[in-house]
Amino acid sequence: MNVDKIRQDFPILSQTIRGKPLVFLDSAASAQKPRVVIDAMRDAMETQYANVHRGLHWMSERTTEAYEACRDAAAALMNAESREEIVFTGNITGSLNLVAHSYGRGVMKPGQAVVISAMEHHSNIVPWQMLRDSHGIELRVAPITDAGELDMIAFEALLADGKVGLVSITHMSNVLGTCTPAARIAALSHAYGAKVMFDGAQAIVHRAVDVRAMDADFYAWTGHKLYGPTGIGVLYAKRELLEQMPPFMGGGEMISSVTYEKTTWARVPHKFEAGTPAILEGIGLKAAIDYVRAIGYDAMAEHEAALTEHALARLGRIEGIRIFGQAQDRGGVVSFALDKAHAHDVATLLDRQGIAVRAGHHCAEPLMRRLGVDSTARASFGIYTTHAEIDALADTMTRVREFFA
Repeated sequence: MNVDKIRQDFPILSQTIRGKPLVFLDSAASAQKPRVVIDAMRDAMETQYANVHRGLHWMSERTTEAYEACRDAAAALMNAESREEIVFTGNITGSLNLVAHSYGRGVMKPGQAVVISAMEHHSNIVPWQMLRDSHGIELRVAPITDAGELDMIAFEALLADGKVGLVSITHMSNVLGTCTPAARIAALSHAYGAKVMFDGAQAIVHRAVDVRAMDADFYAWTGHKLYGPTGIGVLYAKRELLEQMPPFMGGGEMISSVTYEKTTWARVPHKFEAGTPAILEGIGLKAAIDYVRAIGYDAMAEHEAALTEHALARLGRIEGIRIFGQAQDRGGVVSFALDKAHAHDVATLLDRQGIAVRAGHHCAEPLMRRLGVDSTARASFGIYTTHAEIDALADTMTRVREFFA
């Protein structure tokens, strides 16, 4: 993989910050956009923009074709059985809430349980708490080991009574970088009668995802982390589950017919897509998916594994730095803390050197408490990240440590 060539595809990376080259190490929050994504959205606005699905004129038909091509691309990216198993949402939070509302309230019964893990993002905690409070669902939390891996023995024990209706687990932690054993989780969940959903916001950026091979019932991710635009998320769900689930929102687009007495729903997936969709974002996401697939997940994974290994080695040699998570299978995320310094102060000093990292609880406050801290700094990598940028981070952290010492 020619990283120098790839970097030329991202216009934003050529700028300087306070006279220093931009070192962007915050891709886990939101990745930068390649020129092909920017051009695809601009070209759609300049040459063919119209609303989709309803119009008979040529611009509407052309835009509908371009928008729906994203559904085909997303299905192919995950090896879904059909395009009808792909629902577009606003983001991964929208996808998780859709499942919590439509499957949780519409299919699950009071007295059943949902299992999550101790390393979930808030978007995979709060919707289930709301379901618990409104629908009488029990919420169970599977612990993690000190290495930051899912405790599989404890996880299976939570399933043993047969009351779990749904397991919703991250496929890759946004804090620890831990990649969970998705196929094994799915097999155990199904053995005890539970459906399984994966939060794939981070994982799909770093590795190939095959929903049929892992036997996922639901799999959610978001466009803006996969080098696409904000405002569009993807929910995969097995078709038979979508057929069982009631709609999440009502309005235009998601109906077959409407009278004052009764409304009938559109066919899946459209019964879950009320209102005018994120048209330009869908076109941009299609361009991002094509871009990623052209590079190839094997090349991306090899590059990011080398970056992660290099970052762990360089940061691990700096006195006073604690790195969180030692999972055997992990992605391109490294969270760390410096003795006697708050993560916000560390991030501020790094920013003055043109280095962008994330600092805080990363929307994972329960995990922070499990780790015994209130915040960490986090460096996260993308296809455009270089070893030289990791070195810049480590060299600057050495000076930051001296400053606080």
